[in-house]
Amino acid sequence: MKNIPIKLKKWSIQPFIKQFYKQLPEAEIFLVGGAVRDMLLNRPTTDFDLVVRNVSKPTLEKFLTAHGKVNLVGKKFGVFKFVPKGWVGTEIDIALPRTEHSINFSGGYKDFKINSSAKLKIEDDLGRRDFTINAIAYDVKNKKLLDPYQGLQDLNHKVIRAVGAPTQRFKEDYSRMLRAIRFSAQLNFVIEHQTWSAIKRQIKHLKTVGGKPIVPFEVIAKELNKAMSANATKTIQLLDESGALKILIPELLKMKNCPQPTNWHSEGDCWIHTMLAVENLADKKFKAEFKNQQPTPELIWATIFHDLGKPYTIKHEDRIRFNNHDNVSAQKWRLIAERLKLSSAGVDINRVEKIIAKHMLPANAKHSEMKDTTIEKYFFKPDFPGTELLMLIFADISATIPEKTGRPDFTQYRMIKKRINRLKQRLGNKNGLIKPLVTGNDLIKNLKLPSGPLIGKLLISAREAQLAGKIKTKQQALAFLRNLLK
Repeated sequence: MKNIPIKLKKWSIQPFIKQFYKQLPEAEIFLVGGAVRDMLLNRPTTDFDLVVRNVSKPTLEKFLTAHGKVNLVGKKFGVFKFVPKGWVGTEIDIALPRTEHSINFSGGYKDFKINSSAKLKIEDDLGRRDFTINAIAYDVKNKKLLDPYQGLQDLNHKVIRAVGAPTQRFKEDYSRMLRAIRFSAQLNFVIEHQTWSAIKRQIKHLKTVGGKPIVPFEVIAKELNKAMSANATKTIQLLDESGALKILIPELLKMKNCPQPTNWHSEGDCWIHTMLAVENLADKKFKAEFKNQQPTPELIWATIFHDLGKPYTIKHEDRIRFNNHDNVSAQKWRLIAERLKLSSAGVDINRVEKIIAKHMLPANAKHSEMKDTTIEKYFFKPDFPGTELLMLIFADISATIPEKTGRPDFTQYRMIKKRINRLKQRLGNKNGLIKPLVTGNDLIKNLKLPSGPLIGKLLISAREAQLAGKIKTKQQALAFLRNLLK
């Protein structure tokens, strides 16, 4: 045991801890898991796990019920989800020490036999955990660190290492392989050699068996999204090198060796271009352009998938072409995202699809001919992810290196930005949310028109004139449209 400078005052549950010891002085309370790891790394943490020894399950439940709200979801495993009175954070997991034994080492996410007991040693509880950096406990009363698996040393050396034999750890729960990759991405740690070798040997178990995965897709989705959100470049590299990418998203590998016209893409094939675009999301130029605005998970996924349609649409005619690859990329994204159940991890699949489908907007339209209503539709309306689309366009162009100049050409991007800013000034910075001057019913009633496609076209014309500042009242709009109809 070692002294460690963790101050419980930072938690804001110090009163609860004091009350615990006052009523149950025999209790031994340990802070465990990610909270200890993150505090040692000076990282913010919101998830707290406590292990309590020398207090029976009924006594613990009675005490917790008297001092807050208790969720008994994990009661049979000796785990209580607890919210102390006055606590505004997430639920705190409070558990008796426990051991877990895999059922036939099937690797299933919940295929465990669990034994919990108030008398189990804390070291036994720590021994069931996945990685050494998560197998550190803090003795709250004695202010001591318990580190039976040298997790502190691995934290200092920035290493992800399995507790005990890596092969056995992963056979207990194959999702731990993805957790290793996620922690490596989140913390920028390396995965220890034996742990990494075991991952590469056993990654095949992420495949579905009889149409069903051993590890639920919801778990896979959560790990992938957390890892991608933390460091997409490193995550993709580790997924690729481990063999996980070939199993989970083999479609992405089709971009490797998919050629691009060198006059526009001297950087390399579709895979190289995509990886550069993903890297650009963390580049200082990107951060400066968007004032350190953090890329959303949806933007990250959109960047990864934005050119997936190229291998499916490539044509060798007068030159290499990828006609309609933006829409094909969006379609492929939806199929893959639904297969992986990424929405269960909070990813907005529709939002990503919209970003991907319109990422070629600067190339597909002449800026001088692009209508203000088009700018409004994609960069002002709240139902379209305009900021993320603009970010993807910037990252995409940053990864496009013309052979002639050897550097990205931001002309199209700057023109889009100019049009956005010009419209914003016209609207008085109201972000395009000014009310249209006329509706379809107005046209039917005042212009004596039948319902049909013409109504829609006229509404667009009226809106275009309104955004250009040519008309400012309903009467002016109707007069404008009457002239169009002459």
